[in-house]
Amino acid sequence: MFTTRPELQGTFGMCASTHWLASSTGMSVLERGGNAFDAAVAMAFVLHVAEPHMCGPGGDAPIMFSAAGGPVRVLCGQGPAPAAATIEHYRAEGLDLIPATGLLAPAVPGAVTAWFTLLRDHGTWTVADVLAPAIDYAERGVPVHAAVADTIASVASLFRRDWPSSAALWLDRAGDPPTANALFRNPALAATLRRLADTATEAGRSGSGSAAGAGSAREAGAEAALRAWTSGFVAEAIDRHAAIAAPDGIGGHYQGVLNGEDMARWQPPYEDPVTLTYHGVDVHKCGPWSQGPVLLQSLAILAGTDIAELEPTSAPFVHLAVEAMKLAYADREKYYGDPDFVAVPLDTLLSVAYNDGRRQLLGERASLELRPGDVAGHGGQVDYAAAVARTELIRRRSAGAGEPITTGTAAAVAAATSEPVRAASRPSDTVHLDVADRFGNMVSATPSGGWLQASPAIAELGFCLGTRVQMFTLEAGQPTTLEPHKRPRTTLTPSMASRDGRPWMAFGTPGGDGQDQWQLAFLLRVLHGGMNLAEAIDAPAFHSDHWPSSFWPRHALPGRLVLESRFDDAVVAELAERGHDVRSGPPWSEGRMSAVTSEERDGETVFRAAANPRGMAGYAVGR
Repeated sequence: MFTTRPELQGTFGMCASTHWLASSTGMSVLERGGNAFDAAVAMAFVLHVAEPHMCGPGGDAPIMFSAAGGPVRVLCGQGPAPAAATIEHYRAEGLDLIPATGLLAPAVPGAVTAWFTLLRDHGTWTVADVLAPAIDYAERGVPVHAAVADTIASVASLFRRDWPSSAALWLDRAGDPPTANALFRNPALAATLRRLADTATEAGRSGSGSAAGAGSAREAGAEAALRAWTSGFVAEAIDRHAAIAAPDGIGGHYQGVLNGEDMARWQPPYEDPVTLTYHGVDVHKCGPWSQGPVLLQSLAILAGTDIAELEPTSAPFVHLAVEAMKLAYADREKYYGDPDFVAVPLDTLLSVAYNDGRRQLLGERASLELRPGDVAGHGGQVDYAAAVARTELIRRRSAGAGEPITTGTAAAVAAATSEPVRAASRPSDTVHLDVADRFGNMVSATPSGGWLQASPAIAELGFCLGTRVQMFTLEAGQPTTLEPHKRPRTTLTPSMASRDGRPWMAFGTPGGDGQDQWQLAFLLRVLHGGMNLAEAIDAPAFHSDHWPSSFWPRHALPGRLVLESRFDDAVVAELAERGHDVRSGPPWSEGRMSAVTSEERDGETVFRAAANPRGMAGYAVGR
């Protein structure tokens, strides 16, 4: 099969990500003796600078990893809801849905805290070392990718009208957005990162005389950077910023609920992954505070089908994969939430017996219903009709026939075509990175949030807050009901897979609800389709919009199946005959997968890697 880029192979190490600058940065760390954890942290901060419309320091970062010889673990960089984020508070503001933009939507920023924690516990480099590339790009300028330029242009009038701090950061003195390929500098972010680095360096010097030596000095530096973020100058700036009421860009004007105490209270927890064995491969995902287990349940449903025998770009393959995912995502809607607050019956949802029953619902025609399973004593009620109705309101509003804008749900839905929502709803509003090193370490992470287009910039810090709280519901009694200190059910879902007890592959993609859909097709094509990593990434891709979206305004499109236009006409026709609401998307538009593998071959560790041509930014680098 022809591929746009080769699958890389080597014996030293591999880095892959959604942006070439991050991948090159990671490889430079490996070349200079750093390990996969050092490389991943350096890559993450470069992604904040290079893809600020898709991730930022104010966002989130679920991380999966395996330290040499150790098991796969999860570091949850998904921050929780603030203490003041209560249903009563949002109802008092006249809201039925949590806004997707502005200061009512931020969770506790989890990304930076998680990255510094990972560096402290598993890295070998100092904070100053790993931040140096990002500081350099922020100070000297990063080439503006066309997608960044387009995103800023799409919200430039919003910035000029409502968010002056964002206008000052992202527009030039004439009020114009940057052009593609221009060098963009962010001196405020550079100053923030340099201050964190200097704080860490000074703390390291103070601790360098201890008996433990350089290791303890490095750890002391990471601890100092963590304190500066969670309870020092960064937390203080965020506290001041959120306390001032600001427009949300869609008609509201709200004071934030996040404060410095929320920042100081939270620490990213280490967790065991959720694991399912499929055709001899152990597939690992984050817990049900993410959507990750839907990939595992989809595999459990498909395990009793002939999916392994189907041509991996054929109509039967697409149909079977999509119908299995409809069942798994329906269970996500009914059962998934933060397991610290909700009893999620994962043992049942991933069991052979339960999925034997679910498999019986698969048919030759596309289902147009949402059909969650029944686990007694668990789950909430899924109002699928309301999600579908919100779609109809959006359609009518777009056609000029919508209701007048009032408060609550009607206002939220009617505003769904506004500037920041259009920008924040762009596909692949996330990044991904994978690293494997010669020491036996492996990392997969999916940073997101803190999008430049979704919240007003914090002028003194050079970035904005995330908006992950929008994933909660204000309806009581649901797994995703808003509660203080509860983690939102994020779509961010990195993946790892093991063979014979040894970590084999790290993989993932941006793309909201599409992430586990693209990962499922990719994994099946690698395991059953005879494709290498590049072939599986480049093959025509697809996604369904059948179940309720995780993002505001939580709408659904029954039976909707979007195919890249590279699928054969006969495949499209057969899927339509099966009852799918088939829509054609651009030829290279579905996801931005990347992957790295590590395998023993003739006594040598051999690495492979590939990244996505979609988006014209992702690259794999290695040797």
